[in-house]
Amino acid sequence: MTLLGWAQIALVLAAVLAGAVPLGRHIARVAEGRRTILHPLLGPIERGLYAMAGIDPGKGQGWQAYTLAMLGFNAAGFALLYALLRLQGVLPLNPQGVPGMAPALAFNTAISFVTNTNWQAYSGEVAASHLSQMAGLTVQNFVSAATGMALALALTRAFATGRATQLGNFWADLVRMTLYVLLPLSVVLGLAFVALGMPQTLAGAVTAETLEGGRQSIPLGPVAFQIAIKHLGTNGGGFFGVNALHPFEGPDAIATALQIWAQTVIPFALCLSFGALVGNRRQGRVLLAVMLGFVLLATGAIYAAETAGNPLHLALGLDPAQGNMEGKDLRFGQALVALFTATTTGVSCGAVNAMFDSLTPLGGLVPLFLIQLGEVLPGGVGSGLYGMLVFVLLAVFVAGLMVGRTPEFLGKKVQAREVKLAMLAALVLPATILGFTALSMVLPAALASLANQGPHGLTEMLYAYTSATGNNGSAFGGLTADTPWLDVTLGLAMLLGRFAYAVPVMAMAGALAAKPKLPEGAGTLPTHTPLFAGLLAGVILILGGLQFLPSLALGPIAEHVVLLAGKTY
Repeated sequence: MTLLGWAQIALVLAAVLAGAVPLGRHIARVAEGRRTILHPLLGPIERGLYAMAGIDPGKGQGWQAYTLAMLGFNAAGFALLYALLRLQGVLPLNPQGVPGMAPALAFNTAISFVTNTNWQAYSGEVAASHLSQMAGLTVQNFVSAATGMALALALTRAFATGRATQLGNFWADLVRMTLYVLLPLSVVLGLAFVALGMPQTLAGAVTAETLEGGRQSIPLGPVAFQIAIKHLGTNGGGFFGVNALHPFEGPDAIATALQIWAQTVIPFALCLSFGALVGNRRQGRVLLAVMLGFVLLATGAIYAAETAGNPLHLALGLDPAQGNMEGKDLRFGQALVALFTATTTGVSCGAVNAMFDSLTPLGGLVPLFLIQLGEVLPGGVGSGLYGMLVFVLLAVFVAGLMVGRTPEFLGKKVQAREVKLAMLAALVLPATILGFTALSMVLPAALASLANQGPHGLTEMLYAYTSATGNNGSAFGGLTADTPWLDVTLGLAMLLGRFAYAVPVMAMAGALAAKPKLPEGAGTLPTHTPLFAGLLAGVILILGGLQFLPSLALGPIAEHVVLLAGKTY
């Protein structure tokens, strides 16, 4: 680790916070339906969409209607995307003649993008046509992110009002978050990426002559604007198979720093929006502080592990100053790789600028553990905020048990129904991750996908189901994912991780909204203090991470121990 490396990390995070403050205010204004600087341009489009769809944006919905609208919209999106991927071979905008996807792969891919996971069991440049990339995958990058933001706003309204029967209008939230937040940012960021060298064209490929006299086909396509929403929406699915390691997706260190900024700015901004919408900005700052603290700790852990290097390489006399550079790009350096890795797995993005399979065992443990904590640090766009609020309710419940009084948060009593729903949501991840991993580790059809044996092979499989269930989408590598078993089971894991989690959260929002909003009393636990921030961090670590410790001990921790003894897998 170097001072220059930490300066790079500090500079990028400072830029994120500088962007999150005004963006948080903007999102709060949009959520409340107030005018913004973008309304003269985008207001007519918003009203036109409502008129064409027959939507009254002022008509509120209870939690059941809101949830059903969300589920119906995403079911329709899945069906349309699945059909597009299956039929892309006979549809236009396919200059390279890409055939339609196989049924299992199309099922997996459609679920992946609808759930904001963007797990890719394929290489985009050879398996998806330009039409599929633009009209299918990019569209879902927008609306899946907007869906997460809408759910976060619905839960926020439950805390902001008392005795309410409505949580807003899903269709209005979806349209506004897409039009006034995601679309403008994507246009600006996409133009910046084009200026930095990312291609944005409908051409299929160019042919280059190599130094040896051979010929190489270099795929092109509408890359820059898809990469913009890929990061802003914490989607992660790249145009190319190797993601941000490809020179057309990660042309230089500046583009990499901008991608880190893009994938973290909205999750951080939503914390500040939460504080503004509930009328207590300090509450939002506490959530932001906890998220930022975990990002810094995770970045430091990865940075330390990778710069320490592989002990087997050091024993052979390699320069210890280089650290572990396998699977990394020399242009980015260890600092930006560490920050990118921590943020992409902390924010449920899944983009990668280094191959996780090549990280040291302890370096690879960190991104795996970040996803297992529930993708709340800071989590995906919207999903990170409502996931964090689930842990907040559990934290105030634990605090209430300590002092022997009914726990409260923002004037709402947290009682048995809310705690049961919060625990139901929190248990979705361990049940799905550990269940599917255990089953796959005993089935020959699944074991055949592993490139490595021993603890490293276990980590490859564990990471796949962790990434899918956490709706992250990054891959550990070394796993042949495009098989019927993995296509189907990983698809089911993505569905459970997104919707089996969201439905209890919405039910919890409905129960909280119906409660009266009580004034703070002398015995009310302050939830805007450093003490509560520490309690919240402890609850996340204990409830979110302790249940995965045995699997981590058998995987990356065991691999680190045997690596020190001179053995690899």
